[in-house]
Amino acid sequence: MINYFKEILVGFWSLLAGMAVTIRYFTKPIVTVQYPRQKLTMSPRYRGHTEFVIDEETRTHRCIACEMCNRICPSQLISLQGVKVDAKKKLPSRYIIAYQYCSLCGLCVEVCPTKALKWSDEYLLCGFTREDSEIDLLRRLQDQQYAKGWPLTPIPRPKPEEPAPAKGEEVKE
Repeated sequence: MINYFKEILVGFWSLLAGMAVTIRYFTKPIVTVQYPRQKLTMSPRYRGHTEFVIDEETRTHRCIACEMCNRICPSQLISLQGVKVDAKKKLPSRYIIAYQYCSLCGLCVEVCPTKALKWSDEYLLCGFTREDSEIDLLRRLQDQQYAKGWPLTPIPRPKPEEPAPAKGEEVKE
């Protein structure tokens, strides 16, 4: 009989303790983010996909298409092609990241000799198709420049290669 009343008192005490926690959190301010109307502020160490750093002086990227990021990537997800603009300068003509395979290791950002890459703070990275997770960094750069009202960086295109002469033909010079 004493155990019966003891169990009732323990249950009642448990109920009061739970209600105290509820009342304590009822008086505190709300910490829930109302998602569509409010945007989250990401921490400085958040790693989204990589994107180009925009140089404030030139208002364009610093990439020299050295392909160091492509070579060091353990997942081999970076597709980079460069075009020689003049005798000394090479610029990327294609820079696409297949983000669905990215392990977020950060090697591509660390190895870049010109510090042209950084982590984005974009967190809305969902998609319905495989193509939605392929990120074209040159197109994103142009979108960022357009949003700031800056002139767009033209994407250099490779010159069409001339077909090699056949075995019997002479080379015209």
